[in-house]
Amino acid sequence: MTTWWGTESLDGNAADLASALGPIDVHLFGEGRHYRTYEQLGAHIVRRGDEHGVRFAVWAPNARGVSVVGDFNQWDGRRHPMRARGKSGIWELFIAGQGQGTVYKYEIRTATGALTQKTDPQGFYAEKRPQTASIVWDTGFGARGLWGDGEWMAGRGRSNPLQRPMAIHEVHLGSWARVPGSNGYLSYRDLAGPLVAYLQRQGYTHIELMPITEHHLDASWGYQVSGMFAPTSRFGTPDDFQYFVDHMHRNGIGVIVDWVPAHFPKNDCGLIRFDGTALYEYADDRIGEHRTWGTKVFNYRRKQVVQFLINSALFWLDRYHIDGLRVDAVSAMLYRDYERQDWLPNEHGGRENLEAIDFLRRLNEKVYELHPGVVTIAEESTAFPMVSRPTYLGGLGFTFKWNMGWMHDTLDYIAQDPVHRKYHHQKLTFGLMYAFNENFILPISHDEVVHLKKAMLAKMPGDPWQKFANLRLYYGFMWTHPGKKLLFMGQDFGQWREWSEDRSLDWHLTEAGGAQHDREPHLRLQDWVADLNRLYTSEPALHELDCERQGFEWIDAQDWEHSVLSYIRRARNRDDCLLVVANFTPLVRQCYRLGVPALTTYREVLNSDAARYHGSDLHNPGPLPASDLRWQSQPYSIEITLPPLAVLILRPDRRP
Repeated sequence: MTTWWGTESLDGNAADLASALGPIDVHLFGEGRHYRTYEQLGAHIVRRGDEHGVRFAVWAPNARGVSVVGDFNQWDGRRHPMRARGKSGIWELFIAGQGQGTVYKYEIRTATGALTQKTDPQGFYAEKRPQTASIVWDTGFGARGLWGDGEWMAGRGRSNPLQRPMAIHEVHLGSWARVPGSNGYLSYRDLAGPLVAYLQRQGYTHIELMPITEHHLDASWGYQVSGMFAPTSRFGTPDDFQYFVDHMHRNGIGVIVDWVPAHFPKNDCGLIRFDGTALYEYADDRIGEHRTWGTKVFNYRRKQVVQFLINSALFWLDRYHIDGLRVDAVSAMLYRDYERQDWLPNEHGGRENLEAIDFLRRLNEKVYELHPGVVTIAEESTAFPMVSRPTYLGGLGFTFKWNMGWMHDTLDYIAQDPVHRKYHHQKLTFGLMYAFNENFILPISHDEVVHLKKAMLAKMPGDPWQKFANLRLYYGFMWTHPGKKLLFMGQDFGQWREWSEDRSLDWHLTEAGGAQHDREPHLRLQDWVADLNRLYTSEPALHELDCERQGFEWIDAQDWEHSVLSYIRRARNRDDCLLVVANFTPLVRQCYRLGVPALTTYREVLNSDAARYHGSDLHNPGPLPASDLRWQSQPYSIEITLPPLAVLILRPDRRP
């Protein structure tokens, strides 16, 4: 017997199993205020005693009819038609006997009578590309006893991320490492152990994953998302990804994921014209399409679309215990004229996308309300004000913003031949004019080592020794500059080639098999980054006031003639400080007088020119006594030797 809820009746219980959406759920959904739709929409395994099946629910308000199709019914939409839930636009169906691993799509009959098959917008798992169907999967990992990160989760909400160290390693899982010989993908489980070992060796606090949401096009790096609720099947099942996150947490590593609410691809099986109308996207291409990217823009004016996106964000935090969301392409969301010649002004005639701004504020408010300790990070490249300020002050509410201006200026500077650097000195110092206007992360991301921009090591001027020295110097400046840190994979051991998503990193540069003299500078660069991370995480002066002016003080920002910078980083306890001096030329500067804040002795903490890092090993051995001679901006001074293309970090001796 066939009924509206599927095939055979389950002894009178099928009607109860067919819907988890009560009247309040339907009401909240209609208002766009339902923040757990993923508990009802999508495909959910239902068990009652010996009875089991799958409950399907999808939003398609303008469809004439919707069916569930799959291998179980020979993809015949006549077999399992869904029921419309009143005027909510939601269609429901319970199918007995189906369960984990069932492959399915929704067959949509549009208002014109056309038929199309669509992937589940809230599907939790999908076939591996090029296949496009959704797969039923139980994401109730907690109920199945799969989590072991209770201690991590309990502690997360008690810390202030602005005052904690964040040394982030950005990783593309498909190319961090590949299966030897075959160049195939490693699984989430295969990657978890080696990645944890590497992150711990290098002293990183967090891993940031380029989008692991399902996507069809490898070359998009994950940024053309086809499944906002599904970890990509390239690397395994949802259970495998859960294991990956759990393993990171058990070993003290936070997990940030790239999340892409700015646009979606135009795949016929996806969100585009989902029910025969422009449902998820703006209908007007002057605002609804990114022609540069070949993608559609989410309609932030439609409350159910905003609800869908916020639910996606909360899903990753709820079900996968993610610690942070790096929100991609925020600039493209904020401005209606972003990379557009023909664009549609807002109702006031302006270029701002007012409904997108409202969405971002609402998103951040819900994340902080429901998941204290989780961070949100904006990739935002314009001067839009107050991106990382609270919404109650008029800000967008992000925890952090990528400092794209600092990145562009300093990369342009460090690529200059040292003889010309004094004419570009302001590119190093300008960032401190606005360093505390936002809560910044300093990003050297994947975008800086692709599309003929060269790998970080290849950007550096000079012979090979100078290239490594310049890169150590640049990282030393970055790690002692206010702001949290992000470094893309491969750049901490000095990969020569640009990154490609189609191959593994060049690990052979650091592995046995090649000549030791060829490997040595790469290994020593690794050691330098590891030591920078350990100093950064252990010294409050380098992270506690990353986002506050009191944490930074210039000693001398004006020594452009010698291309030397010097400054003080301070902890909340102002007596707890470190001094930094950087020589951006290959000249050794003997008897360089440096202003210091206290009449005490000073010692080298780190020196990027040390032999340990493949430098020339010029040191300032022993204690450096301060003299009662005012110098630069400070009341006292010391004399030091500045090694070539090097950064020194000094600590004042503690007084009794």
